[in-house]
Amino acid sequence: MPSFVSRGLEIVRDPADPERWDDWRWQARSALRTTAELASALRLSPDERAGAERAEAEGFPIAITPHTLSLIDRDDPSCPIRRQFVPSAKEAEEVPGDLRDPLGEEDHEVAPNLVCRYPDRALLLATDRCAVYCRFCTRSRMVGDGGGPRSLAKLEEAFRWLEDNRQVREVIVSGGDPLVMGTARLRRLLERLGQMPWLDTVRIATRAPVTIPQRIDAELCRALRESHPAVWVMTHFNHPKELSEASQRACAMLVDHGLPVMNQTVLLRGVNDRTQTLEELFRGLVRWRVRPYYLLQADVVRGTGHLRTPIATGLHIMERLQGRLSGIALPKLICDTPRGRGKVPIGPKTIVASVDGRHTLRTFRGEEVEYLDPPSPGPEDPPPA
Repeated sequence: MPSFVSRGLEIVRDPADPERWDDWRWQARSALRTTAELASALRLSPDERAGAERAEAEGFPIAITPHTLSLIDRDDPSCPIRRQFVPSAKEAEEVPGDLRDPLGEEDHEVAPNLVCRYPDRALLLATDRCAVYCRFCTRSRMVGDGGGPRSLAKLEEAFRWLEDNRQVREVIVSGGDPLVMGTARLRRLLERLGQMPWLDTVRIATRAPVTIPQRIDAELCRALRESHPAVWVMTHFNHPKELSEASQRACAMLVDHGLPVMNQTVLLRGVNDRTQTLEELFRGLVRWRVRPYYLLQADVVRGTGHLRTPIATGLHIMERLQGRLSGIALPKLICDTPRGRGKVPIGPKTIVASVDGRHTLRTFRGEEVEYLDPPSPGPEDPPPA
C-alpha cells in the first residue's frame, strides 16, 4: 500500500520517509491503482465503487498519485478533482455518438505510433503510460495497455515517415504522458527529432505539471530546452483546485528555462462548466505565465457521456467571459470533430447582420454597433492574397 495517510483534504507524509514526497518516481510508484486502495483513502459512493471494480476488471486502468489525492475531498463524490480521476459506474453506459476512437487516430495512422490528421503536423505516441488516468481520456482504448515507453527502435518507422514527408513542420509528442518517461529516454527522442531541421516546433502534451508536478525538475527542463531549438509544453489544467503550490513551481521552472507553456482545458460536466470556475482558472494560469490556449468540447469517447456538456454550455460560458478576461487569458472554444475531421473553433454569434458592407456587431455588453467596410479597392490596389 502507498506509504501515506489520507485525512480529509490533507495528505500526511509518512514520517519515516518525508523526503519521498518530492521524488516523482515515488509519487508514480505510490499511486492508488485498485478499488481497495481507493476505498482506503476515500469514502467511495456505490457508483464509484462499482466503477472502480469495473475498471479493474475491464482494462482502463486507475492511477491517482499522492499529489493528486491531496487535492481530492475524501467525503464528496462531486469534488471536481475526484470526478476527473475516480471511476464511475456510468462508464459502462454508451450514449448516441459515442466512439471507441473519437478522433479517428487509427484511421489516420501513417506509421506505427504516428498519426497525421493535418497537412503540416503529426502526432507521435511515445508511450501509453500516464501518472494519473483521466476518466474522459481520448485514448482510453490504448493507454496503460502494457507497452510502456516506446524505444527509438520501435519509433524508427515513424521517424522514417517524417523524413520522407517534409511538409510536416510540427510534431506533437503525446501518449500517454511523455514526461512520465525517464529524462534520458526523452532527451534521445527529442534529439532524434532535432535531426530533422525542417521541423519548426515540437510540442510536448502532458498533464505532469498538474498530476505529478514533482516530475518537473531542472534536469528535465534542461533536456527539453537543449534537445530541440523550439520545444513548447502543452499542459492540461481543468479546475482552480489544481493550481497547487507544487504545480506553480513546476510551471515557473518550465517558463524560467525558456519553455513556452500553453494550457488546454477540457469542458466537463460537474467539474468546470461554470463561468466563475473557468474565469478563476484562466486568471490563475496567466499569473503563472501559462497561456490558456484551448477550451475543448469533450471528445465523444465511449462511456463519457456523463461528463460531457452540450455545445450550448461552452458558448454561454465564452459569451460571458468575453470582455471580462484579458485576451491573453481567453482561450479559443474548440470542438475536435468526430472521426478525425479536424478541430473547429466555435463561439458566440457576434455578427448580427451583414448587408452591402454594413455589419452589425454585438459587443460583450450586448450592444449592437455598426461597422462599415472600406470602399472597394481601386485598380492600383493589389488583389487579395
